[in-house]
Amino acid sequence: MQIPRLIGKVVLAGAGPGDPELISVKAVRWLQKADVVLTDRLVSPEILSEYVNPGAEIICVGKQGRYGSSTPQKKINQLMVEHSLNGRTVVRLKGGDVSVFGNLLDELQTLVENNIPYEIIPGISAAFGAAAYAGIPLTARNYSNAIRFLTFYKTDVLEDKYWKDLAATDDTLVFYMSTGTLHDIVENLQRHGITSDKYMAVVEQATTRLQNVHVANLYRYKEEIGHREFASPSLLIIGKVVALHEQFSWIRNSNSQEPYFDPIESLQRAAV
Repeated sequence: MQIPRLIGKVVLAGAGPGDPELISVKAVRWLQKADVVLTDRLVSPEILSEYVNPGAEIICVGKQGRYGSSTPQKKINQLMVEHSLNGRTVVRLKGGDVSVFGNLLDELQTLVENNIPYEIIPGISAAFGAAAYAGIPLTARNYSNAIRFLTFYKTDVLEDKYWKDLAATDDTLVFYMSTGTLHDIVENLQRHGITSDKYMAVVEQATTRLQNVHVANLYRYKEEIGHREFASPSLLIIGKVVALHEQFSWIRNSNSQEPYFDPIESLQRAAV
């Protein structure tokens, strides 16, 4: 009689934007039961050291984009399948929320194709963490009725007609992974006549002890913050609501450029 093969489970979990206390109780419980944790770079080191099962294998599968090396998505998919088919409980731990500008679709398709059971645990996205820790209510009454999540990691992502719409809307705009093209974002919005009552905030390393918030009027951007190099990760918030930061800011800037999240190379060495 052939014994049925025991298949493990993959839990796709959001770790939150940085502050280790912003991870959900449910995600922590799965980390305590995990045999393998496949972690992004943008996961607080305290989460890995304090919440993960001491016997679990932690594998760094982070991405750094233009800032350094990255783990190919194909490799991440392979690791999920390999470990779960060996009967292990795998937590695929992602910074922020699992479904916002990540590769959740690729991973879900891989799991379904291989008949591997899975669960999805949402996390606090960087947009909500950055806004809260900067004192910026994203849909403040009489300021904004909606939020748009965008990315402009390269200059051909958005068409010209869409920039016209972005410049005209009163929606709060939140750009992920876009500090490398920040000058282009400002120029496109200015060119399409964005009004001068719209402000921009660049939130560096949001919700961590190294957070910095830099605010400028879009038409004074170059003089006020255009000369800066921003730490990774940084999030851009644009809209009338940004003007509320001065009144409701409750955390002082760290004024530090020290990286909170270790580079991939450091994490890989630590995992060996």
